[in-house]
Amino acid sequence: MSAPAQRSPPRLSPRAFALIILLIAACVLGLAPILVRLTETGPAAAGFWRFLFALPLLTILAAREPGGIATPSKWALLAGLFFALDLSFWHYGIVMTSVANATVLCNLTPVVVTLFGWFVLKERPHRLFLVALALAMGGAFAMAAGADGGQGTNPPLGDIFSLSVAVWYSGYFLAVKAARATAGAMRVTFWATLLGAPLLLIVALALGEDIIPAGPAGWAACIAMGVMHVFGQGGVAWALGKLPASVTAVTILIQPVVAGLLGWWIFGETLTPIQALGGALVLGAIMMAQRSQRVKTVTAAEAPNGLK
Repeated sequence: MSAPAQRSPPRLSPRAFALIILLIAACVLGLAPILVRLTETGPAAAGFWRFLFALPLLTILAAREPGGIATPSKWALLAGLFFALDLSFWHYGIVMTSVANATVLCNLTPVVVTLFGWFVLKERPHRLFLVALALAMGGAFAMAAGADGGQGTNPPLGDIFSLSVAVWYSGYFLAVKAARATAGAMRVTFWATLLGAPLLLIVALALGEDIIPAGPAGWAACIAMGVMHVFGQGGVAWALGKLPASVTAVTILIQPVVAGLLGWWIFGETLTPIQALGGALVLGAIMMAQRSQRVKTVTAAEAPNGLK
C-alpha cells in the first residue's frame, strides 16, 4: 500500500509577500516621530543624521544588487529631492501648526497619488478602492482630531507647509515607482538618500538649527534613525516595484497608528477612544484597498479580450 501523498504547504503569492514586506516597513517607519524627538537636534538636522547614518549600510546593500550602485537615474535623484523637501516641511509643519491640522494635511498623500494615477497615468481606481481611500482619510482625521496639542507657532504657515508635504511625499512615491522599473530597491534608496543628505544639512544650517546632538542618547537616536531608514524606506521602495503606488500610499497610513501606540507606550501619551477608532478605520481601509485590487484583477481577467 503506497504512502499517502504529502501536500506541500500553501505558498504566498508575490502580491501577498510584497504586502507583508510593505506592512513591516511601514511599522518600522512608525518609529520616526519617536526617534526625531530623541535626537536632541533641529528638525532638518535630524533628517540629515538619518540619511548620513543610513548611507554606509545602504552602500553595502546596493553594491550587492545586480549592477551594483552604478549611475543613478533621473527618477532616483528626483526621489531624493522630493524626500528632502518632505522631511523638511513635515518637521516644521508639526512645530508651526496644530497636531490635528499637520496630521490630516500630511496624510492627504494617498489622495494626491490616486488622482495623479487616475488623470495622468489613466489608471482608473476600482470603486471599492475609492471607498477604502475615503475610510482611510476618515481614520486619519479621527486620529488627528482626538489628539491633544497646541496650535503651534504660526498656524497659517504651518498649514501650508503640512499641505505641501502631501505633494512632496506623493512625488517621492511616484519617482521611486518610476526608478524601480530599471533599478533595485536599495540602489534607488541609496541615491535618493545620498542626494537628500546635503540638502537637509543646507536647510538646517540656513535656519540656524542645533546640528550636533547634546549627548550619547541623541547620537544613539540618530544612529537608530539611520537603521530605520534603510529597512523602512528600503522596504517601501521594494514594495513599490511590486504593488500599485496608490495601494502602497494607503497602506503607509499605518505609520501614524504605530507612532500613536509607541507614543502611548514610551512617553505615556494618552491614546483617546477617538484615536483608537481612527486607527481601526485605517487598518480596515488597508484591508479594503488590498481587496479592491484583487477584485479589479478578477474583473479584468473575466472581461472579454482583457477589456475593462
